[in-house]
Amino acid sequence: MDEKNVTIITVVHLLGFQTPKAITFLLFFLFLLIYCATICGNVLIISLVSYSKFLHSPMYFFLSQLSITDILLATVILPNLIHITLEKNTAIISISNCIIQFYFFAVSETSESLLLTVMSYDRYLAICKPLHYTLLMGHQFCWVTIITTWSLSFLAGLIYILVISKLEFCGPNIIDHFFCDLDPIVKLSCSDITIVQIESTSTSVVFGFIPVIFIIVSYVYIIVTIFKIPSIKSRQKVFSTCSSHLTVVCMFYGTLLFVYLVPRRGQLLKITKFLSLLYTVVTPLMNPIIYSLKNKDLKEVVGRIANNLLKLNFYHFKNLPIT
Repeated sequence: MDEKNVTIITVVHLLGFQTPKAITFLLFFLFLLIYCATICGNVLIISLVSYSKFLHSPMYFFLSQLSITDILLATVILPNLIHITLEKNTAIISISNCIIQFYFFAVSETSESLLLTVMSYDRYLAICKPLHYTLLMGHQFCWVTIITTWSLSFLAGLIYILVISKLEFCGPNIIDHFFCDLDPIVKLSCSDITIVQIESTSTSVVFGFIPVIFIIVSYVYIIVTIFKIPSIKSRQKVFSTCSSHLTVVCMFYGTLLFVYLVPRRGQLLKITKFLSLLYTVVTPLMNPIIYSLKNKDLKEVVGRIANNLLKLNFYHFKNLPIT
């Protein structure tokens, strides 16, 4: 390519979903409602775990960290998606801001993958090694694991940024997506992207493929252990302790694997763009709902708080001066 004819671009157009103008405000309110619900739901989980001593266990500690990850992911994706919707399905964003958005997206996705892996190990120890659980899953181990998880997540995102920042972008300056993902960004480059592809593959293996294998192996052992329990009720009770986590894992990795393994061409490109909503928008919204509906401990704590508030209001109303 003749360098004299190359025009370096500094801004890109995010096309979003290209929906009819008639439903623009409907989508705006829908995405705004989802964002508010996501933030409130995950903040509620964090508050409940912090408030109740009954929830001061490794499982809920990791769950609160997962909620932080979901808040980060929702904040990275949804405000920009709302902006695109208001701008009639197209928005202008600088290359640097696009790369920054991808950085925090990569951090949140990596941390969620690692946290789900740690949570599967927690469930494995609780079900398969109950006598050693307290010893192996101690307070210090939990904090070291969380610090390592976040450190690796920020490091993985930083590696991406260092490689991408060295590329030159010459267009076309259009991204047919609702956020700045790696493939759309790389397609704008007129530089050699071999290093980016190698780095992307190796990172996907380390932070994607290996965690999936670890989770599968953990649940194989968990299922085998559950089937050894003679009582059906006991089996159901034990399985209920990991059903929420298993549901979230299937939803998160299922959509990720489909979107990133299926070739993005033609009609499939539009399908994968809609499916991307599942792990960027729906998953952060559904995680607190799934854990709240399927977890008796969380429901009990919510019930206790609700009863305390009702008693407090009743006491306050009862002691109001009569005029």
